[in-house]
Amino acid sequence: MATAVEKIHDEVLALVETALSWDLYGTDLPAVEDALSMAKEFTAHGRIIVEDLRTGCLDILADSDVAASAQATLGEAGRRLYLRPLAGSASPQSAAHRAQNLARLVESLIRALGQVHEARALITRQQSAHTTTKGIQ
Repeated sequence: MATAVEKIHDEVLALVETALSWDLYGTDLPAVEDALSMAKEFTAHGRIIVEDLRTGCLDILADSDVAASAQATLGEAGRRLYLRPLAGSASPQSAAHRAQNLARLVESLIRALGQVHEARALITRQQSAHTTTKGIQ
């Protein structure tokens, strides 16, 4: 059974898929308001994931590949999630481009969060196995 967080991630990933399907050079771009609304949603969701990712990084080895990747993603998030929102007078292409960039960032944040959770689970299993073998004497 999926948790509430997984359901939210799934809903956002569906929006990510929609945003990434837009052809920025085609004629079938979404209305500026729709793209800006989606960008706002990606920004809010991304900021939540950033906090979860930062917290998760505290429980893994700082010099691991997973931690390095997560830190790089957090750095990019720190730049993109705090950009000034585009005005409603933006062009459809600019609004869609911003939404797509934030969609890619959210996708990367979710992927990094999953990798951190996997790394934490591995550490927990290793500690459990170590405790189990040391406890039997």
